[in-house]
Amino acid sequence: MECEDKAGRASKPGSPKQNVRKNLDFEPLSTTALILEDRPANLPAKPVEEAQKHRQQYEEMVVQAKKRELKEAQRRKKQLEERCRLEESIGNAVLTWNNEILPNWETMWCSRKVRDLWWQGIPPSVRGKVWGLAIGNELNITHELFDICLARAKERWRSFSMGGSEVENEDAGFSAADREASLELIKLDISRTFPNLCIFQQGGPYHDMLHSILGAYTCYRPDVGYVQGMSFIAAVLILNLDTADAFIAFSNLLNKPCQMAFFRVDHGLMLTYFAAFEVFFEENLPKLFAHFKKNNLTPDIYLIDWIFTLYSKSLPLDLACRIWDVFCRDGEEFLFRTALGILKLFEDILTKMDFIHVAQFLTRLPEDLPAEECFASIATIQMQSRNKKWAQVLAALQKDSREVDKGSPSLRR
Repeated sequence: MECEDKAGRASKPGSPKQNVRKNLDFEPLSTTALILEDRPANLPAKPVEEAQKHRQQYEEMVVQAKKRELKEAQRRKKQLEERCRLEESIGNAVLTWNNEILPNWETMWCSRKVRDLWWQGIPPSVRGKVWGLAIGNELNITHELFDICLARAKERWRSFSMGGSEVENEDAGFSAADREASLELIKLDISRTFPNLCIFQQGGPYHDMLHSILGAYTCYRPDVGYVQGMSFIAAVLILNLDTADAFIAFSNLLNKPCQMAFFRVDHGLMLTYFAAFEVFFEENLPKLFAHFKKNNLTPDIYLIDWIFTLYSKSLPLDLACRIWDVFCRDGEEFLFRTALGILKLFEDILTKMDFIHVAQFLTRLPEDLPAEECFASIATIQMQSRNKKWAQVLAALQKDSREVDKGSPSLRR
């Protein structure tokens, strides 16, 4: 009876849904495998030629899939090997900087070996120390002076928040309105400093540090005050140095001739820097130089933002830090060499653009600009014109400018 029941159940016709499920029981691993399956029983069987063709197609698909998998595996392996090499290289560089270079800074910093290491990028763990030594402290600023300036800034903030208008002795000649505007500008600019990082904005871990450095600087140099662009420079220093040391580096950096010319908006000296830049622009990139001249594209359109923020706003942060590395080694010349390197990197597309598109492109550079490509382009730029180096060209132009200023009454008019 049991056997009969089993036989009866076995011979009982299934529902249409069950038949469909039965045909799908194989559950192919991929859609490509479907072409290998026989047709359902209610359809004519595949011709032999069609079955062979489907088999061949499937095998070709498998071969291509395996090739893609192999290529992807090789790519991942190459990436891993490159990452390991990079980490090993950075590790070795850290040891070299800490054990050989930093303890013997005065005798080693200008050696060929150290200059080559510098060009390759300073390891982040020692970057702050190297920058601090390279920038120097000609102003002899101490941690105590920073504390004094910061205390004055905090007192000033409290005074303004309470509606006070006292004028401190060192601020004589600078109106309360000017100082208040400067403090308001600091507050506004901090919120716009590296917004994607979210570490300098209100509530972020570095907000107060950035506010302190910028506020202290306005007390240290009330004649300069706060100028837009300073927040990016201070922020980069904060990422690599303690607060007081960042303030020392910041103040000394802004005291360099080029930075002081721009931040004090010395139009005459800024024009001299632009003129020197154009000398090397024409020397290195004559075709692009002619195109810019034809379209009235003057250096101030793109250089001001690059120089004001030392590229920290215009380039990816890791690339900007590498620019800073060599800037600390070579000085202001490297800022203009970098500008020429960027122009050369995009020369082909820039020569095809009109004024508006060039201006838009250069004020908003690609966010994924590779560091190695950029530095390879910078390396090809020669900072020598008619046997004169950057400093000589700049000095000659400054001399010419002074002579024009002292010229005949007609020239002075």
